[in-house]
Amino acid sequence: MKKFRGIFIKNAAEIGLMREANRIVARILDALEQAVRPGITTMFFEDIAQEKCREFGVKPAFQGYHGFPYALCCSVNEEVVHGFPSQRTLVEGDIVSVDMGVVYEGFYGDSARTFTVGEVSATANALLEITRESLYRGIEQARPGNELYDISRAVQEYVEGRGFSVVRRFVGHGIGRSLHEKPEVPNFVPSRSPSLPLKAGMVLAIEPMVTVGSPEVKVLDDNWTAVTRDGSLSAHFEHTVVVTGEGPEILSL
Repeated sequence: MKKFRGIFIKNAAEIGLMREANRIVARILDALEQAVRPGITTMFFEDIAQEKCREFGVKPAFQGYHGFPYALCCSVNEEVVHGFPSQRTLVEGDIVSVDMGVVYEGFYGDSARTFTVGEVSATANALLEITRESLYRGIEQARPGNELYDISRAVQEYVEGRGFSVVRRFVGHGIGRSLHEKPEVPNFVPSRSPSLPLKAGMVLAIEPMVTVGSPEVKVLDDNWTAVTRDGSLSAHFEHTVVVTGEGPEILSL
């Protein structure tokens, strides 16, 4: 594994292991998506995630990370990220974001999706559609010859051009043998900050977090759950992506 400006450049074998780690994450998220319905608790998702980790023989990436107590981050409505699974019951009209990671053969996979619970409002549907599309707009820029903030700019311009807001307190990240590696991948272009050339072999977790209202967030007393300060809805989508000479490859499909 080589380094470029402190960033680990993965070789083909390492990318292969990460492809499998992320394939497993995608399978777990598929199982969670099938389970979504009104009347279930978010702890039900945690039970499924734990069971699937045992089935695939992998370790949950988040559990124990800086003391985080669960395999899954599960965030409902105004919760942006890092929500705890709980006995909260989902009701018709909710949206719920699930963020899942695993460790496979020493390498991490990480991906997130936001689901609708039954019929939701037009605003909620638009939020999910725009957040998901902004992720793919960002991914499209993850190619050699571009710079890191080309990803950031694509996300920010798409979201803000449609009247929604990008959360700035939390950002995407490099990923590999560690869950969070350099570089940070913001969903906005930082002012007066030098960008970084993208190189083949970089692996990035790109993860727009988008709100209907203000981008401001606050962290609750559990020291983890981040919510929108104005109580507006928030959505979160994430893929792990490798930069290749042929363009971006999404590992977490």
